[in-house]
Amino acid sequence: MFHFSSLFITFEWNLTVFLVLSVMWRNYISCRRIRKLPHRYQSHYHPAAPLGSRILTDPAKVFEHNMWDHMQWSKEEEAAARKKVEENSAVRVLLEEQVKYENEASKYWDTFYKIHKNKFFKDRNWLLREFPEILPINQNTEEKTKELPQDHVKMNAPNCFSRMCCTTVPEEKNYKKISGLSDGQSKAGSDFSNLDSKEHRKGPSKTELFPGSNATFRILEVGCGAGNSVFPILNTLQNTPESFLYCCDFASGAVELVKSHPSYRAAQCCAFVHDVCDDGLAYPFPDGILDVILLVFVLSSIHPDRMQGVVKQLSKLLKPGGMLLFRDYGRYDKTQLRFKRGHCLSENFYVRGDGTRAYFFTKGEVHDMFCKAGLDEKQNLVDRRLQVNRKKKVKMHRVWVQGKFQKPLYLTQKSSKRVFSVLSHG
Repeated sequence: MFHFSSLFITFEWNLTVFLVLSVMWRNYISCRRIRKLPHRYQSHYHPAAPLGSRILTDPAKVFEHNMWDHMQWSKEEEAAARKKVEENSAVRVLLEEQVKYENEASKYWDTFYKIHKNKFFKDRNWLLREFPEILPINQNTEEKTKELPQDHVKMNAPNCFSRMCCTTVPEEKNYKKISGLSDGQSKAGSDFSNLDSKEHRKGPSKTELFPGSNATFRILEVGCGAGNSVFPILNTLQNTPESFLYCCDFASGAVELVKSHPSYRAAQCCAFVHDVCDDGLAYPFPDGILDVILLVFVLSSIHPDRMQGVVKQLSKLLKPGGMLLFRDYGRYDKTQLRFKRGHCLSENFYVRGDGTRAYFFTKGEVHDMFCKAGLDEKQNLVDRRLQVNRKKKVKMHRVWVQGKFQKPLYLTQKSSKRVFSVLSHG
């Protein structure tokens, strides 16, 4: 009896060691793949293709084009911009007015879209140039990418992590069992709280049918507005039936504009009203299923105190290896410099005449915010351009921040410690 028990314990130990080594090997291979990513996704790398390629080399030719890329500011220009911000932020909006702008934020944006419809913003046809991750990697999109430079085709490679690299990721129906292990490798990884907690919002489970449940590639655009990103994306994905686009906005009028558009296809797109600041609201899909989240000129309209919570909640929607794509206003953009006194709500946060608001980010703020949500930085760039009014001979500096952040694979340092803890107590 004792001999049989000893053999069983030995077998159990060897099996456990084998399983742990197998998991460690798969994690090692995944990390090797990440290191072999095209340099475009290396943080702080200044790529040739993104952010434009029209460089002003001769100041005498500045009025030959409407926009110049990769502009470097002189110390004098930066000092002048800083001075303007100090002046226009010296007088703050009264506290009771600030509360009104916060509580009625959706009302102001709803009014905006009722007035302007879909005429105010241009379609963002540049999205695929800057964010090729929006394209799923499969044969159906090869024809689309043939027209793009070779670098753009290669740059889509990291997007495969949520499908190709995740042999380490279990099937969706079993994902909930290990969802507690999906924290990031950084200290901020603990922000991925247990998805089964009582405080967490209730949404459809992965075993239930939901819009896009049959898709293998899923995108969410937050703050879709009138669809200026939605329809360029849908047009690109029309030959990829396995892909699905979710889009939301807290302005009901904006969502109606999207749904009433002749190019809207319910079979491949789900537009819905949603306030991302309310973490008690359920999404029409379960957590951990998105390949891409698009957050373009949206976060700046949210109160700075609520931004971190929004990013944290959005990170839960990504599957391991999924990407969050960000672009928004940068510090000292011409829009910030044009605000008059009395429009400043708080530091670098302003209200427009129509009641909508805007915040102006630094690269460091963006890094801290997304990394604290447990995401890994893959790109974080300041896009400085010179916009020119050739008729009036006026030069204006534009500043945006663009970033790409990836949810780590579920096997993390924290989960590895749990495994070895089990072994040590075996």
